[in-house]
Amino acid sequence: MTKSAYSDHLGRPLIAVTGMGIITSLGQGKDDNWNALTSGVSGIHAITRFPTDELSTRICGTVDFMDTPDIASELSFALADAATREAVSQAGINGDFQGPLFVAAPPVECEWVDRFAIADEAGFAGDQDNAYDGLLEVMRKRPHPDFTRRALFGGVAERLSDRYGTRGLPVTLSTACASGATAIQLGVDAIRQGRTERALTVATDGSVNAEALIRFSLLSALSTQNDPPEKASKPFNKDRDGFVIAEGGAALVLESLESAVARGATVLGILKGYGEKADHFHRTRSSPDGAPAIATVQAALDDAGLDASGIGYINAHGTSTPENDKMEYLSLSTVFGEHLPAIPVSSNKSMIGHTLTAAGAVEAVFSLLTIRTGTLPPTINYENPDPAIELDVVPNVKRDQAVTSVLSNSFGFGGQNACLVMTAEPA
Repeated sequence: MTKSAYSDHLGRPLIAVTGMGIITSLGQGKDDNWNALTSGVSGIHAITRFPTDELSTRICGTVDFMDTPDIASELSFALADAATREAVSQAGINGDFQGPLFVAAPPVECEWVDRFAIADEAGFAGDQDNAYDGLLEVMRKRPHPDFTRRALFGGVAERLSDRYGTRGLPVTLSTACASGATAIQLGVDAIRQGRTERALTVATDGSVNAEALIRFSLLSALSTQNDPPEKASKPFNKDRDGFVIAEGGAALVLESLESAVARGATVLGILKGYGEKADHFHRTRSSPDGAPAIATVQAALDDAGLDASGIGYINAHGTSTPENDKMEYLSLSTVFGEHLPAIPVSSNKSMIGHTLTAAGAVEAVFSLLTIRTGTLPPTINYENPDPAIELDVVPNVKRDQAVTSVLSNSFGFGGQNACLVMTAEPA
């Protein structure tokens, strides 16, 4: 390749993906996940982690096959570690990673088991009015290393950095459901700006617990169609009623295309562009006019140097909530116009649920696998299409169709929006 072949339309380094790792409720690793996803298998199941007798939502997409304590920070680390190990191995990087680390991790709170145990040490057991004061009192007097590690927002990133030998201070971020895509965007920026030749981007979320479920239920965000569980997530259907909360992790090794070619790495795809916008319409709801989402999609196309005819497939955010699916269609129809009917669309969340902080990276991995295999994953449960959402949804069964460019959308609570454009390796 010539020097120009390593640069994009603005003269910036092209960003290659040389390693990917993933874990969801469908299984561990790219092979198991891709085989299940393209076969239309659902990872949604009844919750067994905690009692649900009095809850309106009793289903989830949790990762229950790992030998890890049911503590959010520990499971989030285990998911991140499993995905990172696979990605770094595929990239052929031995020893220290020698590049920056960007981690999307869920917000951290003191686990209730820790709160109660420490309050009990302080003699406040059963004293509901003073339990929190007791917690603070004990924490001031002597350290609790395990408790502190679990309660640190940057704890997952610090442990990953130690294990994989990344360079510099690891960055931990949380931009709601856009977090995984935002982590990738930060890695792209680091390489484009010449700060590094490679970056490790990871997203993880193992935070499904009773408290999280109740909070999302109070927002009327979760599906209550519990039986059968695998039928609950139905993006773009007329009778959709909410998303299914889920867990997962994904990791991508990014590096300049020039560096990847020079060391003989296999290029899995190109991170061609991104868009990121936010609004302040509401703490959880997106702006009903779709303006921030529209701007995000357009920004991603502009950054990639593509117009509306340049996208071959859309991996939709597709949460299965009434409002979000409608808003996503508004953004896509506005940006793509007459081109939209010819662009196939899928929602991975119909099978894996909404992996929250991890979603953007999980779906980026699936998007790249779509390009590499020429297989479009289905949107299962697409049996009662919403007539107000006119999309070429890949319905229920995979579609064999070669595509060289994918738009992957992540539209989060509070108007945190991020979109990624991925393409095949340049010829």
